[in-house]
Amino acid sequence: MRIHREGYKYIIIATVTWALLGFFSWKVLAPFPLIFGILQFILFLLWFWIIWFFRLPNRVFSAGEQLAIAPADGKVVVIEETFEPEYFKDKRLQVSIFMSPLNVHVNRNPISGEVKYMKYHPGKYLVAWHPKSSTENERTTMVIGNPKAELLVRQIAGALARRICYYVKEGDQVQQNDEFGFIRFGSRVDLFFPLGTQIDVKIGQTVQGGITTIAHLS
Repeated sequence: MRIHREGYKYIIIATVTWALLGFFSWKVLAPFPLIFGILQFILFLLWFWIIWFFRLPNRVFSAGEQLAIAPADGKVVVIEETFEPEYFKDKRLQVSIFMSPLNVHVNRNPISGEVKYMKYHPGKYLVAWHPKSSTENERTTMVIGNPKAELLVRQIAGALARRICYYVKEGDQVQQNDEFGFIRFGSRVDLFFPLGTQIDVKIGQTVQGGITTIAHLS
């Protein structure tokens, strides 16, 4: 396991903060070692959680031209037919993955192909499962196209997230399972498939980015 590059700054800040708070709290709480120990334990848990959040585990990825692989870790919270208003402007089959603060937050390309469309939208920070979060929250919209399909992937910031990172632009050639982005501290990823696509996951199912097959493409 490694630490994702997006976490370096936050880990340094957390480490310095823990050291400073530990130093000053010792000056105040030296006569109360039990209270000091409890405070240090709480600070350690917060520091460890930041490191855990930015973890980048080693994985053996799934792959296949006919497969759309999960772009993120999390739980499937939506599988429904819906209207996609930004790029396709027609009805699509939406699959949404909710990423809790305990999940790995790396986002990966579900298929290989060319980035046909990429746009960042500033916005609100509604909870990630709110119905309007996909159109009103801070988000990015990316469309990957290849001879088999065009697939829209949307990163959506949650109530805790304040920063969506993305590493691709229109015209880029991308490979299945390579990183295309990262969302900090809770979020959601939506996938929009053509109607009739065979979806291989169920509501409530836990998926792993780069491993779980979300759908078979026609």
